[in-house]
Amino acid sequence: MQVRKDYAEVITRKFPEAVVIAIAKDAQGKYNPITLGWTMITSHEPPMMAMAVALTHYSREVIEAAGEFVVAFPSSTMAEAALFYGTHSGRDIDKLKEHPIATEAASQVDALLLSDAVANFECKLESKMVVGDHMLFVGRVVASHMNTDTTLKRLYTLAPDYRMGAVSADVSCQS
Repeated sequence: MQVRKDYAEVITRKFPEAVVIAIAKDAQGKYNPITLGWTMITSHEPPMMAMAVALTHYSREVIEAAGEFVVAFPSSTMAEAALFYGTHSGRDIDKLKEHPIATEAASQVDALLLSDAVANFECKLESKMVVGDHMLFVGRVVASHMNTDTTLKRLYTLAPDYRMGAVSADVSCQS
């Protein structure tokens, strides 16, 4: 049975939620990572991804100006960095200097790959659209990278209080 409730209460049922870290280079030459929860694959041919960034966030300005970015699927070992990058503004600090992590140069865009992520996708900005209080960015994937460590698990937000960790899927589910 369904009971009508306020959106703020019901949306807490969305967890666990996948986490990504997007990285783009700002006008001062600083690489700016931001942790996001609202992302999705929008096309396989050509490969495209979308992500929502709050209109007020510095990262929205950076991605718009750069016209390219990396979407990294962080591993569960990156929870501390993901929390930091999602709760501090690149307008005020150099996030990678304040909380350094292993990075590598991207091959097709002027951004960084996160070495400990399970996967990285280099994207060129294809379109953007204001959706309420967020900007929806759609990027065409121009290069894809996979971590060779197959024991790494993806990072998820597990609850509304920014508690993060890995989620194990039960692949033995039966209908």
